[in-house]
Amino acid sequence: MKFQGSAGYVATPDLMLAVNAAVTLKRPLLVKGEPGTGKTMLAEQVAEALGMPLLQWHVKSTTKAQQGLYEYDAVSRLRDSQLAGVGDDKVRDIRNYIVKGVLWQAFTAEQPMALLIDEIDKADIEFPNDLLRELDRMEFYVYETRELVKAVHRPVVFITSNNEKELPDAFLRRCFFHYIKFPDADTMRAIVDVHFPGLKKELLAAALKSFYDIRNLPGLKKKPSTSELLDWLKLLVAEDIPADALQSKDDKVAIPPLVGALLKNEQDVTLFEKLVFMQRHNR
Repeated sequence: MKFQGSAGYVATPDLMLAVNAAVTLKRPLLVKGEPGTGKTMLAEQVAEALGMPLLQWHVKSTTKAQQGLYEYDAVSRLRDSQLAGVGDDKVRDIRNYIVKGVLWQAFTAEQPMALLIDEIDKADIEFPNDLLRELDRMEFYVYETRELVKAVHRPVVFITSNNEKELPDAFLRRCFFHYIKFPDADTMRAIVDVHFPGLKKELLAAALKSFYDIRNLPGLKKKPSTSELLDWLKLLVAEDIPADALQSKDDKVAIPPLVGALLKNEQDVTLFEKLVFMQRHNR
């Protein structure tokens, strides 16, 4: 079972190697990289390529590790006991109020599953530590029902991080790590070709030049990402913007049309206005 890329995702050789290494080692693949570099999409495309259903757990700042295992809905049980009585068959069986989380679903599925734990660094620092045993041993204990849930099939686990905070060393030891580098121009052309197969070469060349000029400006608070480039290209095509509209023809600073798809705050727009002309003409 090897991942060799897919028609909808441009995977570099080192990324494919990392995916297959994690599968071979039976360890979670921890993927880091700038926001918008395709970390989440990687899990979706690998699952599709390997013919696996994908379960997704999108982590928030309030997410607790227990939610990935199960939650006991005591409120619903109390309400049902008040309406139907404590002796009601449903109320008496606590299993009716156990809500299975994504890890439980992945562990007990009849076929191998892919599991995405997305943006793990958003949660509290204890979150990854609380998942150490479950991801390592592929089992957990349900105290309410006094049962041990063991994985029927070990899921292929993808964990993404935007580097908002450091992850514990004990957690890192249990993962195979890969950092998705920002695509170079050739790789970016291949990515664009997947999404816009008929794009005019002149427009693509002009758009990529403007895009990388912006990314290379020193001092940007937020550099535009791959996903933002694709959004920008979609707008350029929809509005039928010609390639020459992206290039300056005089000594004035030229802001490309629809640049709001790339620059997301006023400080970066101001910086772009001040520096892009100098960078283009003083190399």
